[in-house]
Amino acid sequence: MRGRWITLLGLGIALGLLWWLFRDEDPAEVWSQVRGANFGLLLLAVALTTATFPVRAIRWRYLLAPAQPEAPFRSRFEAVCIGFMTNNLLPRVGELARAYAYSRREPVPAATAFATLVVERFLDGIAILLLLLLALTGPAFPTAGLPVEIVTGVRVVGLFLGLVVVGSALLLGAPGPSLRAAGWFARTLLPTRWADPFVRLVRSFVEGLAALRGWRLLLPALAWSLGVWMLQSLSLWIGFLAFDIHLTFDAALLTNGSVAIASTIPTPGFFGTFHAAAKLALADVYGVAETNALGFAVGWHLGSFFPITIMGLWYARNLGLSLREISGRRGMHGDAGGGAA
Repeated sequence: MRGRWITLLGLGIALGLLWWLFRDEDPAEVWSQVRGANFGLLLLAVALTTATFPVRAIRWRYLLAPAQPEAPFRSRFEAVCIGFMTNNLLPRVGELARAYAYSRREPVPAATAFATLVVERFLDGIAILLLLLLALTGPAFPTAGLPVEIVTGVRVVGLFLGLVVVGSALLLGAPGPSLRAAGWFARTLLPTRWADPFVRLVRSFVEGLAALRGWRLLLPALAWSLGVWMLQSLSLWIGFLAFDIHLTFDAALLTNGSVAIASTIPTPGFFGTFHAAAKLALADVYGVAETNALGFAVGWHLGSFFPITIMGLWYARNLGLSLREISGRRGMHGDAGGGAA
């Protein structure tokens, strides 16, 4: 029931944002922008953004190394596709689905796999903020300053990263005391049937966060994170050219950062949030005509939506997973996954 309400909330947010964006626009004119795009360049942009998913799978190897030193690329890539497919169809359960799918392929607890994704989001946040800094300090950035929406978004992301850093520091710097504190908390304040699962969950998180204890693993993971978001920015920039939007690469970095911040709002497939962030960066900051900016947002988003969704559905089917199963929370409590074919 809770998952259904989250889905309905995300759908409502998406519909509300799309209505707000298109309320003063002629949909036929926006669609004509899509039809008039350079489809060769648009296909190249879609290919580049799709290429970020195998790069994400490569990066994940470094984060999984403490729990599984020889994590197979195929299992990592399949789980990445399933996770992002789930995010495209249901709001904000992709990480859970990805961890659960991986635990079905490999002998790694879903909670441990999920903990590595907490680290991954942390690295993503660092990479995004670095690229935003490049965009804001670049010579082509409009001198008029940022809209209040972007300033607020950056502050929210900064607060979230701060909370992640504090929590991670406690688990990383003092894993033993953290586990003892979790055991005391469970025995003292939780019902008996929840105490042991809670302690196992914290222990799995400590194991998953072990990737941050060594620079040998952390630095390559951060480098690949920068690679993911630079490749995504390049895809956006080529998408600009496909829609006859001639801006410097700085604009793609800012658009990418804006989209990443907006994607924290739970909407299926980032509908509405992507379009609002792209319109904000392109029209409100760089002065692109709103119809052209929305045409780009619709065309690039639709083009990038289908490849990963189709691949994720294919891999989920091969693994014997349904959307109902992979969107559930049960994977977070399993001890270890089987080696499903």
